[in-house]
Amino acid sequence: MLMERKRVDCPALPPGWKKEEVIRKSGLSAGKSDVYYYSPTGKKFRSKPQLSRYLGNTVDLACFDFRTGKMMPSKVQKNKQRLRSENLSLSKGKPDLNTALPIRQTASIFKQPVTKVVNHPSNKVKTDLQRATEQPRQLFWEKRLKGLRSSDVTEEVLRTMELPKGLQSVGPDASDETLLSAIASALHMSSGPITGQTSTAAEKNPAIWLNTSQPLCKAFTVTDDDIREQELKVYQARRSLEEALMADGLARAAESAREMEGKAA
Repeated sequence: MLMERKRVDCPALPPGWKKEEVIRKSGLSAGKSDVYYYSPTGKKFRSKPQLSRYLGNTVDLACFDFRTGKMMPSKVQKNKQRLRSENLSLSKGKPDLNTALPIRQTASIFKQPVTKVVNHPSNKVKTDLQRATEQPRQLFWEKRLKGLRSSDVTEEVLRTMELPKGLQSVGPDASDETLLSAIASALHMSSGPITGQTSTAAEKNPAIWLNTSQPLCKAFTVTDDDIREQELKVYQARRSLEEALMADGLARAAESAREMEGKAA
């Protein structure tokens, strides 16, 4: 691409500053130009913000025009007047001077007036902040986890959990594996209580009435017997872990004793 460069002194900036204009002579952008500035040390600046950050408070660039390299006080005055008028209009508000009702333009020769409704109590699109910030969710996304199994370091498949009989899945082609993944995801991601699909309509047509914040199962209640049974399982698991840790500690102590006896002999 052919380009023509013109570098001249910039009197609007401190001594030693240069303004360079690069004019494109060929290509689709022929005739257009780019403006650059060079400091006395040879540093190149491509925009006015870069120039302002470099010069800081030493030079007031409020009325500096980057393309022409000149100070233009009229430009600052116009910006101040525009900002002043905008602030005045925001503080007072823009009054609607037209008090006539809007007219529906129809094919009829008679003008039919309509009612102008500015706000309505049932309109919750702008006032409901929770609905505005809620992200859309894909229906039945838990089915993507179907067929995946967890395994240990030896690549042996781990035994899955057995769900209580009171938990019944909801949705097309639902299985216990999908339900288990849905409940685990809900417990991990949701901050509210897990109740299942409380609406009976979700069983008939889950694609429409499904509550995406709840797992793919019917509504259930946790009884005191379920809590006591779970507490017993946790106690047994902790007891087994304690016995395993004690056995491992005793085995390590015996091995250390044998090593000390071998060194002494």
